[in-house]
Amino acid sequence: MTKTVAGNYFEDFTLGQQIVHATPRTVTQGDVAAYIALYGSRFAINSADTFAMANGLPCAPLDDILTFNFVFGKTVPDVSLNAVANLGYADVQFKARVYPGDTISSTSEIIGLKQNSNGKTGVVYVRSIGVNQDGVEVLNYVRWVMVNKGNIDAPAPETVVPELPVAVAVADLTVPEGLDFSNYDRTLAGSVHGWADYDIGEKIDHVDGITIEEAEHMLATRLYQNTARVHFNQILQADSRFGRRLIYGGHIISLARSISFNGLGNACFVAAINGGAHVAPTFGGDTIFAWSEVLDKAEVPGHDDMGALRIRTVATKDQPCANFPDKGEDGRSDVSVVLDLDYWVLMPR
Repeated sequence: MTKTVAGNYFEDFTLGQQIVHATPRTVTQGDVAAYIALYGSRFAINSADTFAMANGLPCAPLDDILTFNFVFGKTVPDVSLNAVANLGYADVQFKARVYPGDTISSTSEIIGLKQNSNGKTGVVYVRSIGVNQDGVEVLNYVRWVMVNKGNIDAPAPETVVPELPVAVAVADLTVPEGLDFSNYDRTLAGSVHGWADYDIGEKIDHVDGITIEEAEHMLATRLYQNTARVHFNQILQADSRFGRRLIYGGHIISLARSISFNGLGNACFVAAINGGAHVAPTFGGDTIFAWSEVLDKAEVPGHDDMGALRIRTVATKDQPCANFPDKGEDGRSDVSVVLDLDYWVLMPR
């Protein structure tokens, strides 16, 4: 009897399947320091206990994308160990903030299946939930991932593609418990621009670029205990169509979030991700840039000290964003685009 695990292939998933993911993870200050070392995040509310406490929080919470990475990483051994690529996200809701000392666990439900026409792969739609040690939900999201078949002769399942919301409603955004921006210090935050200073349709070139080092992305993927073979195994990837290890998509989201500080420095919290797509693969040596567009603005019910901005951030590789690389008339993304992310942020007014 074999004692090793090969991971689930497309034909192993069934609609409605419930998965409890292994290895709960207690978050430490070391994880926070490693995140800053990897991505250079500068958001004050995640960097200083004193700043967070001045705004009603018990201490500095994790950057929301760090929370996402931890919850996501738990799901990989069961969902995407044999993935070809992670394709997209929807209905991502950050329900409660995570603090050093909290322990994160994850569960998932298979909500959709669709075999691809080549008969060799299929798309798995999964809703994953992260909770803390008290059972409080911290993150709830849907993603879809292309997974290899282990047996190409296995019959295709009935095609079920779930209906997903175009955007998370403002009324469903969760404001961190205790948060009060009445005493928010924009000087210490590093940006003078608040919610009222942004206009719908405004585009922001975030200017800075960050080159991905192989060692950094490998460290990050291990840090989140993401075991997907496409990120680790060069022997396996040598025979793939890329011939190289792929960079984990959460690494690109984290880089884009950190780069966006220059222009969105007071976008303190990512409240929800409406949708996102990894448009093209990235590799060690690529340099990531980003630009953003303000898609919408909204009042936050019951909170006159803050507002919500709906932001679209586009990340590119090896292409500065002064000209805002985007989609052409044919609807195809510019060859430099690697990430297209639509999300809500909370910001002091």
